[in-house]
Amino acid sequence: MVPLVGVFEGDFVAQLFVVEIGDPMSAVAEKLAVHAVNLRVMPEDRPLEVVKDGQPLPDSMTVREAGLQPMDVVRVRYR
Repeated sequence: MVPLVGVFEGDFVAQLFVVEIGDPMSAVAEKLAVHAVNLRVMPEDRPLEVVKDGQPLPDSMTVREAGLQPMDVVRVRYR
């Protein structure tokens, strides 16, 4: 398990959440979204993406492949 800090675009809360080393970015985005969408962020009918250091990460890239480390900060947004 890898604890990350995530901020969903449009939210004001930084959320601590846990992902698995083999999770693809699509799963990482969903794991953060459950803590923001329909709570403080309106749902949209668009796919989500994970952004690290200003760069969007491919949906199929895993946590390991992205080099994410415990307590790294990621952003999730609608495309």
